[in-house]
Formats: sequence, C-alpha cells, structure tokens
Amino acid sequence: MDNSTMNFTTPEASSTSSNQLIGLVDILEMCAYSFYFLFGLPTHSYVTWLISTGTGSGVASEFFMLNLSVCEIVNSLNGLIFVLSVWFASLLTLETFLIGLTITGRPAFQCLMCVERYLAVVHPVNFLKFKPLRYRVICCTAAWIVSLGSCLCSMSTLLSQSIVQIWFMTVQLVLVLSIQLFCLVAVLRALKQSGPGERGKKRVEENHMKRRAYHLILITTVNSVILYVPFAITALFTILSGNNIKALWITCLILYVLGGFVQPVLYLQHTAKLSCLSAL
Repeated sequence: MDNSTMNFTTPEASSTSSNQLIGLVDILEMCAYSFYFLFGLPTHSYVTWLISTGTGSGVASEFFMLNLSVCEIVNSLNGLIFVLSVWFASLLTLETFLIGLTITGRPAFQCLMCVERYLAVVHPVNFLKFKPLRYRVICCTAAWIVSLGSCLCSMSTLLSQSIVQIWFMTVQLVLVLSIQLFCLVAVLRALKQSGPGERGKKRVEENHMKRRAYHLILITTVNSVILYVPFAITALFTILSGNNIKALWITCLILYVLGGFVQPVLYLQHTAKLSCLSAL
C-alpha cells in the first residue's frame, strides 16, 4: 500500500481532539484496517496453528503457506497499528515500516507457491530434488530479506511522496504476475497433454494432481491481478497526473484486505476445516 493512503496520520492530525470530524474516506480506511485486524488475525493464526501441528500435509510440504500466514498475521497487526497511529503519532514510523511487508511479503510467498506447483507438475524430477525442507527455508529466507528491504524502502521514502516506493511496487507487480502467468500456462499445457504409457488409476491421480495445481495457480494469479493491478494503475495515475485521489487508494485497500482471505479459505477447504473457521 502506498503511504499516500496514510497522510491523515501525521503528527498534526494526531494532535487534534478525538471528536474532530473525520472524512468518509478516512472512516472507510479505518474500517478496512479494523476488519483486517479483527478477522484476519484469528483466521491466519488458525491456519498457522493447523500447519504447525501437522493437520494438513505436514510443515515441510506447506512451508510456503506457513510463511504466507505468518506474513499475513503481521499485516493484520499492522491494521491495528494504523488505527492506533491516528491518535498516537509515535506509531507512524512502525506502521510505515510494516507497509513494506504488506507490499512485498504476500506476493513473494504467493509466487513461491505457484513456482512450487509448477515444478511439481512440469518438472517432477527437479521437484523431488528440491523437495527437502532446507531448500524451502532458503527460498523463504530470501523472500523475508527482500521484504525487509521493502520495509526499509517504505520507511525511508516517507518524506518523499513515496515515488520510489510506487515504482518499486509497479516493477514488483510486473515481475510477480509474469512468473505466475508463466507457471499457469505451463501447468495448463501439461494438463492437456496425455500421459503416454499411463492408464487407469495412476493416470487419473496424476490428472487430479495437475488440476489441483492448475486451479491453485489460476486462483492465485487472478487474485494477484485483482489486488495489484488497481494499485499499479492508481500509482501510475498519481505519478503522471500529480493528483493524489485518496478514494482510489481506499478502493485498492479494500480489495487488498478481502484478497487476503483467499489463500486461507482455500487451505481450510482443502483440510476440511471451514466449519471450524465459523467458530472463531
């Protein structure tokens, strides 16, 4: 998310009385972050707990999903920090720092999940070679380092109208979507190809695995397009026109918040735990 969506959380704004009239857009922004915290935190915490306890396929095979859930937990907490920063300006720096994780963390781990499914379907031999947990740890460590760099970039561009951050977000969007679309097309081609010499139950199971991988990559890619394309268009519009229309950023924020529930719902559906989610 761009820092321009948080301009009303400056020290001057926080020093005003609490009964000051807040604009409708600001109220929507606070509601979106509050919703993200109240519903996102328990949902992603539940998914993290399920993976950690081995309810699904095990920590090793779901390591990317585990890291994505941890990232979303931090993002959910940032929603609370944002709301509090309206009254406590000292939290603004922390809130701005965590925006970098919001921008980079989720797409990075979603991209790793797509690449993993791509390797499992298109290059199964290489997938088995890189299946041990240590390779997943290396990839996730790299993703966290990049996310940390994005956090530092977000904090350092607080006073520069976030132009650097906007360009970084746009380039990242193009890269992530390109990788996901490549994986999607490759898995679709593998799904359409018939398996020579394979028949019966083995072929049915292989096609089922390919279809699951294709559906996951398809949903993740569509989710990424819905989440990040509006951000990119709004960012480019802000740069080219010089007009910072906050209502556009709030629309992007709402899409981002809702999109954060796609992956956990898919996981809970896969593990047949959706009924437990309603009890949270």
